[in-house]
Amino acid sequence: MDTTKNILSISEALYHLIVMMLTLGQGFHSMPVPTDIPMCTASETAQYRLTFTGKWNQAAFPKQYPVYRPPAQWSNLIGVTHSSDYHMWQRNEFASNGVREFAEKGEAWTIMKEVETAGERIQSVYGILSAPAVVGGTGQMNTEFEVFARHSYLSFIVRIVPSPDWFVGVDTVDLCDGDHWKDNVSLELFPYDAGTDSGFTFSSPNFETIPQDKITQITASFPSHPANSFSSPRLKQLPPIAKVTLTKIKKTNQIMSLPVEPTQSNQLPTGNEIEDKLINTPLDCEVSVWSPWGLCKSKCGDSGVQHRTRYVLMHPANNGAACPLLEEERKCFPDNCL
Repeated sequence: MDTTKNILSISEALYHLIVMMLTLGQGFHSMPVPTDIPMCTASETAQYRLTFTGKWNQAAFPKQYPVYRPPAQWSNLIGVTHSSDYHMWQRNEFASNGVREFAEKGEAWTIMKEVETAGERIQSVYGILSAPAVVGGTGQMNTEFEVFARHSYLSFIVRIVPSPDWFVGVDTVDLCDGDHWKDNVSLELFPYDAGTDSGFTFSSPNFETIPQDKITQITASFPSHPANSFSSPRLKQLPPIAKVTLTKIKKTNQIMSLPVEPTQSNQLPTGNEIEDKLINTPLDCEVSVWSPWGLCKSKCGDSGVQHRTRYVLMHPANNGAACPLLEEERKCFPDNCL
C-alpha cells in the first residue's frame, strides 16, 4: 500500500508539473520545416478530447500479472501536438534520454526539456498535454487539447507500471484529413520496449542494456525468452493492452433551436421573425473548467505562486456577457522541502 501511495504522489507531482509548464509556455507558435507530406489546409483550429482506456487485466494477461508491490497500473500520460518532422519516439529507433527516464522510472523532467528544445530549435512542437495516472490495469484517463493546421499531429507516451522500461503510446497520428479535421480516431495500443533495460519480467531489477537497443514492439513471441512476462507462444498475437480514443469536440457557438414565445394574437411567428430572434439573441461567453493548480514555484521556506488556466469554449456575440479571466494565481508554500 505504501508503494502504491508513493507512486500516486509521484504521478500527481508529474501531472502538476506538466500543467505548470503548459501554463507558463502554452503553445510554441512557429513555422514547421517543409516536408513532402501533404499539408493540412483546415482553416480553423480544432479541440479534441483524448480518452485513454487501460485493458490490462489478469484474464487477458495472466502470466506474472502484478497484483501487489505495486499492482498493475499506468503512469500519467505525456503528449505533444506537433508537425510531421518531429518525433517524440519511434519504433525501430533509439529512445532519447527523456523517453528512457520516463519509460524506466516515470521521471518527466528530461523529456519535457526535450520537447521544449524541439519547439525552440526546429520549431516543430505546438503544445504539451497530459493526463493523470490510472491506478489499476483497467480504468480511464482523459484530457483535452487543441490542434491547428501547421501542427496537426499527436504523439504521447504512457509507462506500464511496474515494468523494466515498457510503455504504450502513439507516434505522429495525423488528426487532419485534407481541409477538415477527423471526427473520431480510435487506436488499440500494444506494449513497447524502450531498449534501455534488459529485464524480462514486470518486477525485474534494473539491469541496463549495453549497448542500448532500439525501441521494439513486444509481441507474444518477441522477446522469445520464456521468462518474458508477455511471452505467449500459443497466441498469434497479444490482445491490446490499452486503447485511445480521440474525439473532436463540437463547437457550441451554434444555436440549434430557440423556444418560440407566445404572442398575444396566439399566432406562430413568421420565418423572418424567427430569423431575427436568432440573429439578435445575445450569446454569453462560455469557458472550460479550470485546469489543476500548477506546482508552487518558490524557494523552500518562502511563499510562492501557482497558476491555473481555462480556455474559451464560445466567444460572446450580439452584446452577450464578456469572457471572464482565463488565468488565476494564488499564494502557496512548496511541499516536501528538504
